[in-house]
Amino acid sequence: MDVKAWLARCPLVAILRGVRPDEVEAIGDALVAAGIAIIEVPLNSPEPLDSIRRLAARCGDRALVGAGTVLDPADCARIAAAGGRLVVTPHADAEVVRAAKAAGMLSVPGFFTPGEAFALLNAGADALKLFPAEAASPAVLKALLAVLPKGTAVLPVGGIEAGNMAAWRAAGAAGFGIGSAIYRPGDTPATVAEKARTLLAAAPAA
Repeated sequence: MDVKAWLARCPLVAILRGVRPDEVEAIGDALVAAGIAIIEVPLNSPEPLDSIRRLAARCGDRALVGAGTVLDPADCARIAAAGGRLVVTPHADAEVVRAAKAAGMLSVPGFFTPGEAFALLNAGADALKLFPAEAASPAVLKALLAVLPKGTAVLPVGGIEAGNMAAWRAAGAAGFGIGSAIYRPGDTPATVAEKARTLLAAAPAA
C-alpha cells in the first residue's frame, strides 16, 4: 500500500522516540489494538534497528513500521533489511529519499519551505512532513498546498495534540506525526493505548 492508503486506515503516525527493544512489541500491540496503523522508531532511540525488526515481525501487515530521524542514506538499506518499510527524516535530504526508494521503502522527508518541498517530491518522496509544525501554522499549510502538486500528502509534525488537530485538518493536513503526546520513555502499553484512543477520538475526518 502507498502512504495515502495507510493514512486512510489511520491518520496518525506514532513516533516512539526512546523506545527500547524489550518493550517495543507490547507497545506495538497496544497501538495496533487502539487503531494506529503507522509506527515510527526514530534512529536516535536505543538499538532502533532491533526494535524495528521486532515490530515488523510482530505487526506484519497490520501496521506500516519504519524508521524516523534518518540522517544517513546508508542507513536505508539497514532499515529495509530489518523489515522497515518507511523512512522519515527531520530534514530535507534528497539523497535519503533516493536511498529509501532504491531500497523499496516509502519515503516521508521533512521540509519547511516550498523549495525544499518541490526538491523532495522531485527526488521521489511519497509524502512530506512539515517540521517543526510549531513554527508554522494551518494558514502556512494551506498556502503550501495551493502550490504543491494536487494530492500531495503533507503531515504536520511537532507539537500536535488532541486540541489542535482540527485546524490543521481543515487546512488540508493528510495526517499527523505524534511524538510525546502518544509515547514518552517509561510509558506502559496501557498508558500508550489510552493516549492513542484519546488522540484518535479527537482526530477529525479528512
